[in-house]
Amino acid sequence: DVPPPDGWTLKQHDRPDVAWYRALFRAVGEDWLWFSRSLLDDTALAAIIHDPKVQVFSLHRDGVEGGFLELDFRQPGQCELAYFGLTAALIGQGAGRYLMNAAIDRAWSTAITRLHVHTCTLDSPQALTFYRRSGFVPYRQQVEVADDPRLTLGYDRKLAPHVPVFEG
Repeated sequence: DVPPPDGWTLKQHDRPDVAWYRALFRAVGEDWLWFSRSLLDDTALAAIIHDPKVQVFSLHRDGVEGGFLELDFRQPGQCELAYFGLTAALIGQGAGRYLMNAAIDRAWSTAITRLHVHTCTLDSPQALTFYRRSGFVPYRQQVEVADDPRLTLGYDRKLAPHVPVFEG
């Protein structure tokens, strides 16, 4: 077992506040250009994160959120690690391994036969290697095209320097 980072605890949030969720999603994912949940209106987002088959957890200490994970059990017999990430301050502190172990333990403690995660270029460049070290095995690649949130949602153009900005 990997202990949590010093003073940080894992907390489950039943029916999390949409504004709180959006703020944490942005704090964790903005550096990597996560945007998908930003495209949902509050009603659509609440329908997901308030579903009893979706579990949202955060790492917190002294009122500060440092990371989160979201487990989605809406497909029978499966769990998707829908979102997983840390704020920049916790990267490299052992928090990722602690959080991943917690995700895996919670997912497999239910009646599932498959645990899966999706990753893409809009994630940390270390994500795929980390997922592989955690036991995930790539089984499919696909191309998805989306508008760049630096151009459409006002994200800072300096974010995600590993992803070029294409203006056309």
